[in-house]
Amino acid sequence: MDISVVASTSLGHQATKEELDKLGGLGAGVCYLPDTMEKLFAEADEKTQRRVALTKGSGHHSPYDHGSFTLQLRDIPKIIAMILNNEKMYTTNEKSARYTKMVLSEEEQALYNKWIEIYRQEITTQCQHTCPARFTDKKIEKLAQENARYLTSVFTPTTMLYTISYRQFNNIYAMLEKEIGLLSKNNDAFSARLRSELQAFLTEYQKLPYYDPQLAGNKKNRTLSFFRREKQPILKHFGEVYSLAYKGSFAQLAQAQRHRTLSYSVELLPEAEFYVPPIIRSNPALVEEWLADCKKVEANFPQGMIININEIGSINDFILKVQERNCADAQLEIDQQTTAIKKEMYAALVAQESPLAENIEPYLKGSRCMSGEYQCSSPCGYKDGITGERII
Repeated sequence: MDISVVASTSLGHQATKEELDKLGGLGAGVCYLPDTMEKLFAEADEKTQRRVALTKGSGHHSPYDHGSFTLQLRDIPKIIAMILNNEKMYTTNEKSARYTKMVLSEEEQALYNKWIEIYRQEITTQCQHTCPARFTDKKIEKLAQENARYLTSVFTPTTMLYTISYRQFNNIYAMLEKEIGLLSKNNDAFSARLRSELQAFLTEYQKLPYYDPQLAGNKKNRTLSFFRREKQPILKHFGEVYSLAYKGSFAQLAQAQRHRTLSYSVELLPEAEFYVPPIIRSNPALVEEWLADCKKVEANFPQGMIININEIGSINDFILKVQERNCADAQLEIDQQTTAIKKEMYAALVAQESPLAENIEPYLKGSRCMSGEYQCSSPCGYKDGITGERII
């Protein structure tokens, strides 16, 4: 057995389209490898280029996934980051609205600052005495910031690193073009704004040197996976694979997308609804004030706006999600949603007398650290977080 490196990313190096074409052409040659890889890689360039032309023309494009590059995407709307993060395959790192402050409009900034102070006071009053070691002033500030960001728009500019293959770059190009056309058929304000932002993004995207009309031909008529356009609702099913739909915020969806083995799509609601953080739910006056402020920025489509989220995957991949999201350090909304799904899944599997219920049962005790299946490297000591009963 022998393992060796034949290509790698070099920080600061910008691969040329010709280099990526050559790697794809050599990759295609492996399918018909008559001798050794070394001999293939030493073949005449003309032979490789003939194979490039043949494979691109025939639609055999998978070899062009071997070459990849990392893009820095600056000041792109959060919603475009979410759309990109919904496609496979990719690697992404994005500036976090949970942990950092974003550039906001004047109105959003005023509301954001107002609610950071309110959440800071509520968390301090309700939680700091329960676990002082956890709820330090710094931690409370971060949690206040995390909840106030529900008021910020999904069109807020963000920055991310995005690594994709040469082939996927062109797939994305083709799907963005198609999405812009599909959005033009809609009359709602969200579609109009998104269409404008996607067109601006595609204009910048086109300036990169990796567009190839054959790879971007979209013969399979692919569309972006973010929006569910089927007329019928998704079928709820629990088994080796599962599918279901539920309501959640844009912010929760952005967290869920981190689980790249699961598939997500969304549908907008006909009337606006907004997520209310549990820390203020026991105070009717604060709930009323929060919803009123959410309505003030409704036209900006805040991250706390509720959407229909469709989730599809395997039960084993869902358990991986449980092991990430049922934790006191996870975003509370997705923690609670994951708990609701695992309980519903378990009940359905028990009703079916399915042995798969045994896979879920260890995780019914609370957070992941209670399951006996997960070893926590940094125990939080936060009782309500461990039992899954926290409100922040």
